[in-house]
Amino acid sequence: MTERDLPQVKAEVEAAFAAYEKALVENDVATLGALFLDHPDTIRFGIAENLYGYAEIQAFRAARPAAGLERSLSRTVITTFGQNTAIASTLFHRASQPARVGRQQQTWVRTEGGWKVAAAHVSVIQDHTEAR
Repeated sequence: MTERDLPQVKAEVEAAFAAYEKALVENDVATLGALFLDHPDTIRFGIAENLYGYAEIQAFRAARPAAGLERSLSRTVITTFGQNTAIASTLFHRASQPARVGRQQQTWVRTEGGWKVAAAHVSVIQDHTEAR
């Protein structure tokens, strides 16, 4: 059975996830690119796009507007599996969309160059917790 949440591995992925979040809200395209696996099979399903391969993801990042990227995170869960694989899931909230909640999930893999996102999914739905 694969060991889950080994403390050192979890700390490494948490640091990579934090670096990704910082780069995202600052629109640091170079860092975002460095944190994605440079491979034709890397996938990012976004809010309005399906991106297959590192080149498509990078082209999207370069063309994306830099405004309105601020957000807050909640319910972040990072689970590691052994030494080389992790899944990060989080909800995100933007002041510009108070009745909506974003969902982000990433599969991280350890490479010789550090932790990289091999697959990502981003979506936004109605925030039903507002009604509670």
